[in-house]
Amino acid sequence: MNWLQAIILGLVQGLTEFLPVSSSGHLVLTQKLLGVTDEGVTFEILVHFGTLLSVVIYFWKTLWRMVLSIIPPFKEEYARERRMIVFLMIASIPAAIVGFSPLKDSFTGVYEKPSIVALLLLVTGALLFLPRILAKKGKSTEDVTLKSAIAMGIGQAFAILPGISRSGSTIVSGMLARTKSSAAAEFSFLMAIPAIAAATVLEVKDIGNVEASLLGPYIAGAAVAFISGLIAIFAVLESIRKGKFEYFGIYCFVAGIAAFCYFQFFS
Repeated sequence: MNWLQAIILGLVQGLTEFLPVSSSGHLVLTQKLLGVTDEGVTFEILVHFGTLLSVVIYFWKTLWRMVLSIIPPFKEEYARERRMIVFLMIASIPAAIVGFSPLKDSFTGVYEKPSIVALLLLVTGALLFLPRILAKKGKSTEDVTLKSAIAMGIGQAFAILPGISRSGSTIVSGMLARTKSSAAAEFSFLMAIPAIAAATVLEVKDIGNVEASLLGPYIAGAAVAFISGLIAIFAVLESIRKGKFEYFGIYCFVAGIAAFCYFQFFS
């Protein structure tokens, strides 16, 4: 892997980890386009750490309040944060079940089929339009509830498929469960912390020695993933605030169709 490939993959990882367009799907397609057959476990861990750091930095105040909420004497002012911790634990269960079950292995072959990944991007595009299509009358709840936490957890479990966006499926699931869009987005990003951390820990056992010539590109890729991750979080929250969340769905349709045509007919 050279510097340019590392920077491009870091950029793709950082942006698409939080933009509702599927990071795994974009990484599969980008690697195929760049001719990168194996970026290495070490590189994968570093770019995951970069994106993990970006969400921790962005939401550090919320995370600090969560820490304070579980320290005696358990002040009432932190009741919401304590409730959020419980909801995050519950929301993480479906993905954990899928991640440690034989189901995960049955989907690994999809990573070698870019045409299928491209079609799954179309599925993500359709998901992002569901809140507008299925909009119901009545006011959405301001905050995440147990019902919406479970729904978002199930949405995250489906994102094991490359091409299905983790952030997109979780945010949409929360919105369909009548949670306010901004609250669903914030909870989705917080859900990413245990998800990315767990994936990173599971990969650590396979880490190997890194050639000195690759250390620079790897660090550059991680740094780019961190910066682009921060930009992506801001972009998603801003799009939701302006009511333009489904614009990412249009992008998924265009990218999915273009990728399918390329890999099906020209590669």
